[in-house]
Amino acid sequence: MAAAAELRLLEKSLGLKPGNKYSAQGERQIPVLQTNNGPSLMGLSTIATHLVKQASKEHLLGSTAEEKAMVQQWLEFRVTRVDGHSSKEDTQTLLKDLNSYLEDKVYLAGHNITLADILLYYGLHRFIVDLTVQEKEKYLNVSRWFCHIQHYPDIRQHLSSVVFIKNRLYANSH
Repeated sequence: MAAAAELRLLEKSLGLKPGNKYSAQGERQIPVLQTNNGPSLMGLSTIATHLVKQASKEHLLGSTAEEKAMVQQWLEFRVTRVDGHSSKEDTQTLLKDLNSYLEDKVYLAGHNITLADILLYYGLHRFIVDLTVQEKEKYLNVSRWFCHIQHYPDIRQHLSSVVFIKNRLYANSH
């Protein structure tokens, strides 16, 4: 999914009115937001943080200094590791690392959903939707986290819902 599409999803989930003008710049298609009363903003994390502040939902940036730093860390992870990957092997390494991190956590930073959870959800959606049932079971903590985030109101929107359970076609007749 292109960054501009993700930023539009974020705008809608934050309750902001559509109308921002997004473009992409350079070989890596870095998102650019042309603001009405100031300079252009460049970069997914920068623009997303601006939108959160514009919507007066700063709690999504973390509530303590440590949480704020963790949110920034995960936004950087999103841009460098998720957007920068190129192969199936890279994706598996990324999911393995994330799976280990989420072993004892519900959210990426702190005890509530943050911008990091939302943007990582958007960034991983295209990979998670293509995982087999066995792969989803292999990355159980990522699957649990992803399923939890996709059920938050207004986060998933038009993105396809990812199913994480196996359905039995036939019940045992014993």
